[in-house]
Amino acid sequence: MTAPAHAVDVAELLRRAEQARLAGDYRGGCDLARQAGERAAALGDVAGQAKALRSQATQLLRLGGQEESVTRARDAVALLEQLGDEAAICDVLTVEAMALNELGMHEEALTALTRGRDIAHRLGDRDLLFWVHNRTGVVQSSMGEYELSTTYMLNALHLVSGMDAEARFCILNNLSDNAIHQVTRQLAEHDQERAAVTLKAALDHVDQALELARASGNPFRVAISLDNSGMLRALNGDFAAAHRMIADARAIAVANGYDSIELGSLQHEARLHLLRGDHDAAIDLLRQALAHAVVAGEAPVAQLVHRDLSEAYEIIGEYASALKHYRAFHDLERSAHSDVAAVRARMAVHQFELDNARLETELARIRSAELEQATLSWQRQAVEDALTGLPNRRHAEQRLPEMAAAGPLWLAVADIDHFKAVNDRYGHLSGDLVLSRIAAELLAGVPDTDLVARMGGEEFLIALHAADKFDAEARCEMLRARVAALTWPELDPGPSITVSIGIAEVCVEGDLTAATARADRNLYRAKRAGRNRVVS
Repeated sequence: MTAPAHAVDVAELLRRAEQARLAGDYRGGCDLARQAGERAAALGDVAGQAKALRSQATQLLRLGGQEESVTRARDAVALLEQLGDEAAICDVLTVEAMALNELGMHEEALTALTRGRDIAHRLGDRDLLFWVHNRTGVVQSSMGEYELSTTYMLNALHLVSGMDAEARFCILNNLSDNAIHQVTRQLAEHDQERAAVTLKAALDHVDQALELARASGNPFRVAISLDNSGMLRALNGDFAAAHRMIADARAIAVANGYDSIELGSLQHEARLHLLRGDHDAAIDLLRQALAHAVVAGEAPVAQLVHRDLSEAYEIIGEYASALKHYRAFHDLERSAHSDVAAVRARMAVHQFELDNARLETELARIRSAELEQATLSWQRQAVEDALTGLPNRRHAEQRLPEMAAAGPLWLAVADIDHFKAVNDRYGHLSGDLVLSRIAAELLAGVPDTDLVARMGGEEFLIALHAADKFDAEARCEMLRARVAALTWPELDPGPSITVSIGIAEVCVEGDLTAATARADRNLYRAKRAGRNRVVS
């Protein structure tokens, strides 16, 4: 039986859009995806519309259309929610997160990835989990959290086995890019030993990425991996090879209209000259990059170039020029904050329109949930902590065996640091407020498939379906950081309230008591080591 002609047309347009994307022709691919979306919408083909929007969102990222990419991704998610296609929703969320990250909206990017991670865990989908970890690492790198980024990316590298060449290239290239920043920081901290270890691994990763890029025939991938390889070789002292690779990357970028890579290669070539002590050549290249960034309207790049020019002029003693570019850098920094606020406002309008479309369905769901909640109210009272609304110890003891039987499980015991001092200083009502807010923060940081329970006093139990030790540690570190970031305007003066966390793996189904004991011991190790930390 053959498919209807209109369905073949949509599928064919999408196939051609994907071919163009893989070949690095993002403008052509985006146009084909737009045509597919228009045709699918006219035919009432919701699945086809969602696929076309996803394709557009991905390719707009490469064309500098980050805001439009976010809009397309969110429209795709709204359609996929109608279809109940959770796997596709997770996939699109990872694309949305990359666009948000490039807009400087890191918190929103992590929120999208958290939702994606919850879906991936719920579905038990290893490939989706790979993309979530990979792109969480990218966001953490953009935030300057290079060590945490490496943790996420290495976990993704562990998951990439058996996936396609594009996925392998992506994680190897991202590890290489993050390593440039990581090695630079390590050298600035005079930690040559760690820098050497990081650099050795990164050179291996970037060589593999470049080989995959060349095999793909995608000029964008070749250019970006050449640029990364050049910077890593410069950090390793091989300036001749570095210069050739960065120049090749720039030539490919110019030939294919990849403005972002062209600008990046100019900056990197300038940095190469700075490393060699050739400050005049570095300044000349940075001025070229600045002019290009201004013409292209790339304010974030112009901001970074002003910073680099300020530092270069200061090195050669031209302090007036250094001050001029320093001021320009901070002017653009202030403007960037305003730009992000404006983008948030526009996206809020778009989100409001999407939310209105969902409202009737959501109201029906809420009415059903309220009826169910009233029916089950008496059951909850027996298993719920009255203050925080979390499951209590009894509920945890009932649920943990089921969780252990369902797959790999890690137990974490979290304890509020110096909680007695909070009660003594601010009173027990304020202590209850602290308990409730921290409980809510912990609960917000884990998927529905995991468990947060109040075990009594200031102690909480967290049960995680983590992929491995690295995943468990990273997720507990995220919980610790979320609590540490809380502010307490209700308490004057506002205290700094933190938690210590001990982690242990449930090795076998019947090992719950022993695992809890090990987690407790690790908690006390965290306390003895200074508190506000995760120990496994």
